[in-house]
Amino acid sequence: MPPIPGSGLAKGLAVTLRTMTKKTVTEQYPDVQPELPPRTRGVIGLFEENCTVCMLCARECPDWCIYIDSHKETVPAAAPGGRERSRNVLDRFAIDFSLCMYCGICIEVCPFDALFWSPEFEYSETDIRDLTHERDKLREWMWTVPAPPALDPGAEEPKELAAARKTADKLAAQREAAEQEAAEREAAEQEAAEREAAPRDTARPEQEGRE
Repeated sequence: MPPIPGSGLAKGLAVTLRTMTKKTVTEQYPDVQPELPPRTRGVIGLFEENCTVCMLCARECPDWCIYIDSHKETVPAAAPGGRERSRNVLDRFAIDFSLCMYCGICIEVCPFDALFWSPEFEYSETDIRDLTHERDKLREWMWTVPAPPALDPGAEEPKELAAARKTADKLAAQREAAEQEAAEREAAEQEAAEREAAPRDTARPEQEGRE
C-alpha cells in the first residue's frame, strides 16, 4: 500500500507538538548551579597533615602530573636512651590539571587518605601554567569536599569502628574493675579500722568502773 502523501510531515509535526508541550530541562548555567552527583570528579583536594611523602600517588599516576619534593629531618628520641628517628617533611605537592586525566588512581592508592575528590569544576585559567595547583591551593579545595555518605543500615560495621569499640569496651571494663577493687579495698580498710577501735571503746567503761 503506497504511503499517504504528507504522512511523514504529519509525524514530524506531531513530535514537534509533543516536545513543545513538555517542560524544558535546560539549566540556566552559570546563573543556576547544577546539582552534581556526590561522587563527581571535579578537582583534587590535599589534606596535608595525612601525607607521609610515600610517593605512591606520583609513581602510580599514568600522566606523571603530580610533583612532590621533600627532605628528611631527624626526630630526637622520645625517651632517654632511645634511638633517634628520621621522618620525611613535605616541601612541595603540586598537581598539573592540564595533564590530569581524572582517573582517580592517586586517590585510590593513597594509604593515608590525604587526597580527596571535590565536585568543584570552575577553575579554568587563561594561562595553562596556572593550572598547576600547589599544595596551598590544593588544601583550599579540601573545604569543598563533601562529607562521606551515610552507611547502609544493613551494611557491616567498618573494621576501624569495630576495633575502636572493642578497645573502648576493654578500657571501660578495666576501669570498672579498678574502681570496684578500690571500693572493696576501702571497705575492708574501714572495717579493719572499726574492729581496731571496738576493743578500746569497750575497755574504757571497765576502767572507769574500777576507778
